Amino acid sequence: MRQDRDGALTVAVVDDDPAVRDSLAMVFQMEGFHVWSFGSGDEFLSVANTITPDCLLLDVHMPVRSGLDVLDAVGGARYPAPIVMISGQGDIPMAVLAIKAGAHDFIEKPFDAESVIERVRETVRAYRNRHESRQHTSTRRFPHAETLTAREAEVLDQIAKGLSNKEAGRILGISPRTVEVHRARIMEKVGARNTADLMRIVLSHEH
Repeated sequence: MRQDRDGALTVAVVDDDPAVRDSLAMVFQMEGFHVWSFGSGDEFLSVANTITPDCLLLDVHMPVRSGLDVLDAVGGARYPAPIVMISGQGDIPMAVLAIKAGAHDFIEKPFDAESVIERVRETVRAYRNRHESRQHTSTRRFPHAETLTAREAEVLDQIAKGLSNKEAGRILGISPRTVEVHRARIMEKVGARNTADLMRIVLSHEH
């Protein structure tokens, strides 16, 4: 199984619900994507070392091996493509755990086809830009800066510019909800009570 090199984006969909899986595959194919569909985490993992999609869509709640299990098995943030979790309303806490474990973003059910296509395109664009630019925030001097992940540092850069969750999410290729998750994690790590306190901590230590 090899990735196509004709310029079209390739997406891998892992979902145990045939209706969701087939619907997503059809929508992506209509938009010119190449699609690999898998009905279980084990089915995907059996070929995970031989394929590299541009984006991996991974259902959170699956029997036997959950989306979190698959995320862990492929290395989380070390996986060579952005991973987007698909979650139902009741799975949001689990999706938040997935973000902490290295997932790029999560999409809540129910979703419409147009928003999924747009989200995946933004995700791939942001992922490629991030890995091409390799911009790091190692020069930051505020307390506990070293505890931030690369993605949290990127989110903090946008927050420091005064951008809203929606604006920051658009730039980083993630949802406003995911920005909110990262913002909460950042504030917890640096000991900020609110956004204003966070800005005081960060900006007072810049040179």
